[in-house]
Amino acid sequence: MQLLEHVDDMRPQVAPGSARNQKSALGQFMTGENVARFMASLFEDRPQGNCRLLDPGAGMGALSCAFLDRWAAGELHFDSVELHGYELDPKLGGLFSETLRRYEAYLKLSSKIIPGDFIEHATTLFAPSACEFTHVIMNPPYKKINSNSHHRSMLRQAGIETVNLYSAFLALAVSLAAQGGQIVAIVPRSFCNGPYYRPFREFLFKRASIVRMHLFEARNKAFKDDDVLQENVIISLVRGQNQGDIQISTSTDASFSDLQLHTYPAQRIVFSDDPERFIHIPTSPTLNGVELSSAVRCSLAETGLSVSTGPVVDFRLRAYTRKMPEADTVPLLYAGHFNEGGTAWPKQDFKKPNAIVRNAETEKWLYPSGHYCVVRRFTSKEERRRIVARVVSPADFGDAPMLGFENHLNVFHENKRGLSPVLAHGLAAFLNMTAVDEQFRRFNGHTQVNATDLKIMKYPSRQALLSLGEWALQQKIPSQEMLDERLGLLTE
Repeated sequence: MQLLEHVDDMRPQVAPGSARNQKSALGQFMTGENVARFMASLFEDRPQGNCRLLDPGAGMGALSCAFLDRWAAGELHFDSVELHGYELDPKLGGLFSETLRRYEAYLKLSSKIIPGDFIEHATTLFAPSACEFTHVIMNPPYKKINSNSHHRSMLRQAGIETVNLYSAFLALAVSLAAQGGQIVAIVPRSFCNGPYYRPFREFLFKRASIVRMHLFEARNKAFKDDDVLQENVIISLVRGQNQGDIQISTSTDASFSDLQLHTYPAQRIVFSDDPERFIHIPTSPTLNGVELSSAVRCSLAETGLSVSTGPVVDFRLRAYTRKMPEADTVPLLYAGHFNEGGTAWPKQDFKKPNAIVRNAETEKWLYPSGHYCVVRRFTSKEERRRIVARVVSPADFGDAPMLGFENHLNVFHENKRGLSPVLAHGLAAFLNMTAVDEQFRRFNGHTQVNATDLKIMKYPSRQALLSLGEWALQQKIPSQEMLDERLGLLTE
């Protein structure tokens, strides 16, 4: 038996002993055998004398074992391996040490398992000359970093600005890698987009190139024993190498039985004109309808439109919210007020308030009554669509002079005012096209649809949106098939 199989056999016995609240506190999720072997297989064999291997957040050592098994099998060629592992949980670290002693009995391996805080060590204790790891393999913890925490302060001193432990671990691993050093990690996909991860993306691109990315088509399959619902990606990087073509592979789950692999030019993954440096992950070499359309080439700003997060945060304005409309209130709209047929307001059995008092305290959070296009900010984990757009019509709210949009909505507007009815319907029709949703999913790997994500997309011209709106109004409620067919008929 290879030792990784022994470690994987222990995992079901150890995992129940790690209480769920402890896993949440540590952001700790163990790597299964199949994932570990796949990750180890991504290292290119470059014969060299000594391998210096880093495994931060090592757990029981499944990833290191997969790497060492490849070396023992003659698939990787080193004279010796020096392994540095980090694990906060003393029980898991002890099991890892026992396994490594068995490897040391027949391999030229020296190992050191450090029961400390990797971020603290990496930012304060390592001397740069002693930190050049030739290989890094990692399944880092997933947990937000508070802005005023000790970790955040240490990372800033190291020139790293990021919001989650996993991206902090990955940034530090890249920093500690030697030139040409290979890094393989399994992390949530959330770093690929969004403003919070922009400094991290810039940090990464300045220091390393992406060689390979692997997606699991089922969101919860990489760590199915731990009920992890993040969409995970396996990423392979090389420190100090110029960016070349990028390999993208997919599989339904961690069996990798239906793996598909395609190669793409780097400019199809990270667009050269994108200041946010979003990472797009296509799953097919075939261009979709949005990419093929010469009519979908405008930035949102070029259309004269803007999109903003709904400004009403209800718990902050709770004193002014009302269950039902009253004489001094205006409509307060939530995602739950919208359905395929339009707007249902007010809702009698709605758990949220239907109205907000209009006064000096709330006026700045309200929009003038008018036509708007809204998109939900949150979708459920396996929902068929991420982008669901609806049109807000002032006719649904009587003579209400203002409207409140709750924080879980994104609102398309024109200088904080409503759109023409035709433009609002044209924008909603475009956003509800299947190809638009597919294109969005290439850079958005989580359940949120944020205003920044919508700003970064490409749109038809304003005139094309107006033409689309005229068509959509004639159809009343166009079917999905009708919307999708219309994409090919858009003109510049």
